[in-house]
Amino acid sequence: MPPLTNGQGALSPRAIPEAAVARLAVYLRVLSGMKEQGITTVSSEELSVAAGVNSAKLRKDLSYIGTYGTRGVGYEVEVLIDQIERVLGLTREQSVAVVGIGNLGHALANYGGFPGRGFPVTALFDVDPDLMGVPVGGIPVNHIDDIASVCAAKEITIGVIATPPAAAQVVCDRLVQAGVECILNFAPVVLQVPETVEVRKVDLAVELQILSFHQARRADSAPSGETAPQPRSNGRVNGSPRHSVENRPNGAVVRR
Repeated sequence: MPPLTNGQGALSPRAIPEAAVARLAVYLRVLSGMKEQGITTVSSEELSVAAGVNSAKLRKDLSYIGTYGTRGVGYEVEVLIDQIERVLGLTREQSVAVVGIGNLGHALANYGGFPGRGFPVTALFDVDPDLMGVPVGGIPVNHIDDIASVCAAKEITIGVIATPPAAAQVVCDRLVQAGVECILNFAPVVLQVPETVEVRKVDLAVELQILSFHQARRADSAPSGETAPQPRSNGRVNGSPRHSVENRPNGAVVRR
């Protein structure tokens, strides 16, 4: 059985709860912003407010990586950034491939925020012959038949699947065969992968459905007699033209 700690009081990455890992990524984003602003130390209360969690949960999360701060001072921003980056594996070189250069693939390839976070997109793949060799975000598009050779040459560590659902499993299989062990899947399907491969699924429709559920629950719990505000469109309320009303001194009412 592998050790649960790294010998320095911190849990090994595999022993940290997944929910805590997700929050560590949020803390890192917040801390990076603080560093850019010249902030050198931060209290747990300040960091928890900025990250949108309670301070007790934040301190628990940071204890997983072996850091407890200094009483009366808090945490050194730069040191904490280094610790979180090490736990999240961001001190290693990453290289990302995007498969499926439709609207979503184009957006991902052109997004400038990935390189700064340590995830440069270095390879693009599609099956459309009109896209072959065309640069998107400065990177030429390759055919998916070349996934194995290009992934080896570019040392791809993460594959992003942005294909239609029917093609996702085939693409996933090719990425796995090319040695890619981390996959981010935007296709609304469940991928079958070996146990050694980590898959994260992003389904925007599901997220919208969850938001719809919360909206419906709030509406159902509203006090009787209260109604939600009606949407406005082109100066209309409930489908009728919206007027301003002005009372004149002579008692006349003028609608505008």
